[in-house]
Order: sequence, then C-alpha cells, then structure tokens
Amino acid sequence: MRVLGIDPGSRITGLGVVEQVNGKLVGVASQALRLGGGALSGRLAHIYTAVSELIEQTQPDVVAIEQVFMASNAKAALTLGHARGSAMCAAVNSGMEVYEYSAKQIKQAVVGTGGAQKDQVQHMVRVLLNLSKNPQPDAADALACAICHVHSADLANKLGLAARTA
Repeated sequence: MRVLGIDPGSRITGLGVVEQVNGKLVGVASQALRLGGGALSGRLAHIYTAVSELIEQTQPDVVAIEQVFMASNAKAALTLGHARGSAMCAAVNSGMEVYEYSAKQIKQAVVGTGGAQKDQVQHMVRVLLNLSKNPQPDAADALACAICHVHSADLANKLGLAARTA
C-alpha cells in the first residue's frame, strides 16, 4: 500500500508518501511546500499543482489528510480550510480516495500519545521510516498522516478478517 499524507497549511503544506512493503514502512518522498505570503489564490493554486504532480510522480493508492483543528482565530481556520480543500480537490480530481484524520489520531498512531509535540513526531517518523535524519516538521507531519492511514488500514483489515473467521 502506498499513501500520500498531507499536512495542509496556507503558508507551509507538508506532503509525504509512505509505502508498506512486506510489513515494513518505507519513506518514498516528502517535501514542505513553502508558499510564502502572496495572494491566497496563488498559494492555493500552488498546493493544487504540487499535490497533482506528486500523485502523478509517486502513484499512491490513497490520500490521507489532516483535519482542520478548532482554532481560536476564525480567519486562520477558514484560510487553513481553503488550503485543505485545494489539496483535497487535487487528490479527488486525480481519482484518489481521501481519508481524514485528526491531529490527535495521527500523533496517537505514530508516537503513542495524542498530545505529542512536533519534535516527538519528527523523531518517531525518522525511526519508523529508518531515515538518516529528522524530516522538516511539516513534511514529518505529512509522513505521520500517511503512517496513521497505513496503521488504520492494517487494523481495519485485521478486524475484517477476524469478523469473517468468527
């Protein structure tokens, strides 16, 4: 299974592709899109294009994306929602099925606690993917999102198998 994970952001969007090969996790690609401070429409177009290109290059089976958290600043939450929507549209237009996970679910799947800090996520992503160094924080969050989906899909498959054999 190959999964594209997305950590959406209006200034920096993390992208990461993880593949499960013979039960082992392998990091395929990761990047942090630095979108700058230009017009929102230009940043959204950049997200859309980058996600579409990464899907074409890496051919993931599915896409996993972090859900919008409840921010105290409504404008920031709305802008984040636009970035997330742009990434989701690129995935759907590329024929991908999209799965959504909360930040707490992602941290729980990768670190073991839903309250993990960014440096803990980076460290565990490096360990789980056997990387030589910690990925950039936003790329690590995207890789963590992809890892979360792999773990969730594995569990769902095992539970489905258990239900069929019971």
